[in-house]
Amino acid sequence: MTSRINARHTICPGCQEEVFLDELVGGRCPLCGCTLEEIEDNCEEFEEGLDRSDLAWLIYHYFIFKKFDSLGASPFQILKLLAAFDEENDEDTRETASFSLEVPMQALDFLRPKRCAKCRRLFIRGGKKFVSGDLRSPRMNVNYVCRNC
Repeated sequence: MTSRINARHTICPGCQEEVFLDELVGGRCPLCGCTLEEIEDNCEEFEEGLDRSDLAWLIYHYFIFKKFDSLGASPFQILKLLAAFDEENDEDTRETASFSLEVPMQALDFLRPKRCAKCRRLFIRGGKKFVSGDLRSPRMNVNYVCRNC
């Protein structure tokens, strides 16, 4: 890793933070969006353009992603679930925000007997673990499916 001691930097007059010149986005500060030349005009325009719903959308998706990622679900499955939920714009379809994701078994899951959700047989080895539920409630159901089903 190289040191950034000799890199060109300046203090942004909008947010008063140190900004490296190679990190500027379109000549604007990446933190507050102000240009380094015309501060007052550009900062006011940028602040008016922010929509608080975008921030809420981003935070909502981050915490859902974090929740399912901690369970061990595939990032592709999580993003696919979030995309499907975003595509449904109707009020009626938003009422049913159900999901079902395959997650890896933990060490304790390998040791205890499990009952198959499809054929209701007991099994110890193999199978898959599924987490299902509704995004509106914090509770999740854990189901196991044996190799034969």
